[in-house]
Amino acid sequence: MTDDAAPGLPDLRASDADRERVAEVLRDALAEGRLDMTEFEERLEETYKARTYGELAPITRDLPVAGVTPPPLVSLHKEPPAEGSWAGRIVGGEGSSTWAVAVLSGFQRRGRWTAPRRFNCFAFWGGGEIDLREANFAAGEIEINCFAIMGGVQITVPPGVEVVVRGIGVMGGFDQRETGVPGDPGAPRVVVGGFAFWGGVGIERKKTRAARRQEKLDRKAAKRELRSSSRDDEGESDHRMLEDHNDILNKHGLGQGHGAGAGPREDRRERRYED
Repeated sequence: MTDDAAPGLPDLRASDADRERVAEVLRDALAEGRLDMTEFEERLEETYKARTYGELAPITRDLPVAGVTPPPLVSLHKEPPAEGSWAGRIVGGEGSSTWAVAVLSGFQRRGRWTAPRRFNCFAFWGGGEIDLREANFAAGEIEINCFAIMGGVQITVPPGVEVVVRGIGVMGGFDQRETGVPGDPGAPRVVVGGFAFWGGVGIERKKTRAARRQEKLDRKAAKRELRSSSRDDEGESDHRMLEDHNDILNKHGLGQGHGAGAGPREDRRERRYED
């Protein structure tokens, strides 16, 4: 937002969501080469320190939105995010739950919940499950700290989310398979840290059951369409073969049943009787 966009309101307090939108513009500018890393870090620090719209306005004033000429504005009028977009899942706030403990037991955080900026969990001779596939996010980057002592924690993230693993394992370990996989534009980043001793922290990337079910239905529909098309092609081919066969028979005087071919024999039989 600029002073012209909201005259007389430069001191209006900005929200976490406003700061995240500005941070996203900065990330895009870094990826496009409009900012170098030093400028990006300086502006990002200013963004998260900003308390009002007046402080946010200068940060992106010289940066265009991707594919658009006018500079990005932080609007006072919040528009609903596009359905299915990551922006709709970065909701700000404190999060539904900030910690979990499993001692000779287990814990779960899954389904529709809001992952906080920092989530701490502890598992001792127990296990925990943190499922982010249907979760909202309190910020564009969240941190999950796992402490697994002779226990384990399983973290599931949806496709498109960037994962950074910083945990340390002693006679245990942190799953590194998802490290380095780039995230989608605007998607949140999940930083996994902590400590594992005779235990482990697993990280996997999976689609929701609903998404997998829809893909299965789409594949079945595509197979049915392919089989139907194949049957139509086979029927047309058989029809052409039959027509070609009839043409050959007709060419040799054998077409339309064999009654036409019986004529000469009957003529000979009639002449014999006449003789």
